[in-house]
Amino acid sequence: MAEAVRVLIVGAGPVGLTLAAELTRYGVPVRIVDKASARTDKSKALVLWSRSLELLERAGGVDRFLAAGIKAHGVRISNGRQLIGEVGFDQVESPYPFALMIPQNETERLLETRLEELGCRVERQVELLRFEARTDGIRATLRDAAGREEAMDADWLIGCDGAHSIVRHGLGFDFAGSTQPSDWVLADMRLDGLGVPDRLDIFWHRDGILAFFPIVGDRYRVVADLGPADGRDRRPDPKLAEVQALVDQRGPGGVRLRDPIWLSSFRINERKVEDYSAGRVFLAGDAAHIHSPAGGQGMNTGMQDAFNLAWKLALVAKGAARASLLDSYSVERSAVGDRVLRNAGRMTDVAILRNPVAQAVRNAAARIVLGLSQVQRRMSGTLTELEIAYPESPLSVAAPHAPHGGALPAAGERWLPAAGDPIGSGAAPRFAVAGPGDAAVLLSAIFPDLVDARARPAPSEDGLWLIRPDGYVGLVAGPDWQAPAERYLATIAAELGP
Repeated sequence: MAEAVRVLIVGAGPVGLTLAAELTRYGVPVRIVDKASARTDKSKALVLWSRSLELLERAGGVDRFLAAGIKAHGVRISNGRQLIGEVGFDQVESPYPFALMIPQNETERLLETRLEELGCRVERQVELLRFEARTDGIRATLRDAAGREEAMDADWLIGCDGAHSIVRHGLGFDFAGSTQPSDWVLADMRLDGLGVPDRLDIFWHRDGILAFFPIVGDRYRVVADLGPADGRDRRPDPKLAEVQALVDQRGPGGVRLRDPIWLSSFRINERKVEDYSAGRVFLAGDAAHIHSPAGGQGMNTGMQDAFNLAWKLALVAKGAARASLLDSYSVERSAVGDRVLRNAGRMTDVAILRNPVAQAVRNAAARIVLGLSQVQRRMSGTLTELEIAYPESPLSVAAPHAPHGGALPAAGERWLPAAGDPIGSGAAPRFAVAGPGDAAVLLSAIFPDLVDARARPAPSEDGLWLIRPDGYVGLVAGPDWQAPAERYLATIAAELGP
């Protein structure tokens, strides 16, 4: 007899596939459905940033992504003829100091292949019609391609179903925000004359921004803004000649476009829900937040929503943690969503300045600040998403007398990956212990379902660090670490029955 479905995932894009693969890896039975008949055939989101690659490594299969993409080592900004500045990625502290350029359809293919290897398949042309949330689970009504309706029960429902999410609508959540009153064009095509595709090229031309993003070989994504919208719903999709004219006008010269694969016009929406969950129903990815594509943060942010939720849900589903652990998901990821929304909006606003005086000031300032090492580090950390942290999370605790300062990781910060098995790899989510030699064995004996018995090197002899299964520091404790560590884990561990 088949095991009962614990989690119903609606939406099989990168976010839903990531969540399904993580939960399946952790032994949680899932069902993932999508109303589309097939994966997308469009390039859509183009980049996997360093932090997403680190998380994919612990999940298994990152080498496939590396083999399928190309590495971009920085961003070049010019005004069409003169270089304004560069942001490099080579110095970021990660095993993956680059942007991996890979089209979304390929990302989805690799994620779905991984999911199938784990024994779970996407059910396509299956649509969620409605659901009822209960205290002990959810009742969902699905409809297949033949029009047959099915009522099913699950313990949790996750909406990974995009900007028009039926799950979000079912919760009645407000998707607050706005649509920018400007038009943009996108072209996925082959081109000649741009040089080696090892950078993202952005041109701040006086008439608007033009950007080139390498995809693979001589294939690129070209994006340009067209200025204020003229009141129509949306501009018609551009022709090749129109995009070529924009490239000739704003680009470096000598670039020739050919063999268009995808030509489209679009407008930028910036919207977000306040809460990512209600009871046993959760939202992730575009169902919870959409924003400017500046910085390429959208898909990565959504996939990291999934990584964050998966380990918590797995621990609760398997009876190792109390349900209150799930409350931290919305707290942590909503704060990240707010930050991404702000940063992407600011990058867009800076890029589309129209006033010539403002453009001159922007360009002069950028030439200066992009030459500063601290600015380089901050910008590369933001783009690669390595600076994401959860300092305000209820799971981030600094005990009295905890070591701090310098290069020591604080509670809520990312733990720098080291050689060996990545934290969070394997068939069960466990907290890792970096501290005195006997700490991991002692804590794993008390909390066997929460703590990995393998010791990790600590950055200081005067403390102990508990690292979450997603590689963020949970607790930092001082020399008297045992009592704070036990208290911390006891607040997460499932309560014992009578």
